[in-house]
Amino acid sequence: MTDTITLRRPDDFHLHLRDGAILEAVARGSLDFARAIIMPNLVPPVVDAAMVRSYRDRIMTAVEKSVPGAEFGPLMTLYLTDDTTPATIDEVAGLCTAAKLYPAHATTNSASGVNDIDGLTPVLERMAERGIVLCIHGEVTDHEVDIFDREAVFLERVLAPMRERVPELKIVLEHVSTRTAIDFVKAAGNMGATITAHHLVIDRNDLLAGGIRPHNYCLPIVKRREDREALVAAATGDNPAFFFGSDSAPHTDPRKLGPCGAAGCFTAPLALAILAHLFEAAGALDRLEEFVSLRGAAFYGLPPNPGTVTLTRGAPVPLDPIDTADGPITLFNPGFEVTWRVENSPALDVQEKVF
Repeated sequence: MTDTITLRRPDDFHLHLRDGAILEAVARGSLDFARAIIMPNLVPPVVDAAMVRSYRDRIMTAVEKSVPGAEFGPLMTLYLTDDTTPATIDEVAGLCTAAKLYPAHATTNSASGVNDIDGLTPVLERMAERGIVLCIHGEVTDHEVDIFDREAVFLERVLAPMRERVPELKIVLEHVSTRTAIDFVKAAGNMGATITAHHLVIDRNDLLAGGIRPHNYCLPIVKRREDREALVAAATGDNPAFFFGSDSAPHTDPRKLGPCGAAGCFTAPLALAILAHLFEAAGALDRLEEFVSLRGAAFYGLPPNPGTVTLTRGAPVPLDPIDTADGPITLFNPGFEVTWRVENSPALDVQEKVF
């Protein structure tokens, strides 16, 4: 058993930083990562070049305020709507790494998302021409479809036809949650998939058995144990299509614990430690760097990051909430003691405060 592991500095290819007081409070928790694909589902959403630039500036201001001189690269995304045009894509080319497709009403702040996905084809074609990756929240929103089946139905009804219409478009199916999605991505070309820490360690029993656990509620909702096992096999295996995206999604406790609780697990400050525990349990610590530092960068055509982070096993990390001006934010609890800790990270000094 090893008590120390050093990795090339990793990336997070799916991150929610929010805005305002929450952004200022949580930005420091992602500084173990050199870069992150930043989600654009703010209110109002990030739908044009000016909004992309403004949001990037606010992120960098929050990072600098948290850790002066910290090195962090936000990889910006455009929020696609029914009104997005190919000209919009031209305007953000070189500014955005990706564009995000939220089916309307699929998840948090997605009311402005796409209703007519077929009608988006000219935009997707222009994205393929300009080398902008399409990131997808892959669920249908039809109320007649069971919530545990919405990812699988999306693959059949929406994603398969989309890939036939625009085969040259690079697509990331985000936060995959089912064995069906794993098999779909394996069979596809020109596709990647992100896997979250929380989908790797909990299933629907951890959400619902013995009482509802609101802080384990996310979208896509966690599925069966057999689905989680398929995700673990993909993450710890050797297929380069699968890489890390935390989908760390902070909400204040009043939003999580209300009568209609918000979806999202806040994992960023603990993500690497959780993954180290999981990969060690799977006998695959030697593949952790590949999953968090190499595969995603290769898919996006980015060079691997310089520098390293070192994780060391020690006393359990306390999972204290983070205080914000809008209320406390509870850290995700993976259901086991978190005994790995990032040591030589640019975020180490503030990480102690976060924890």
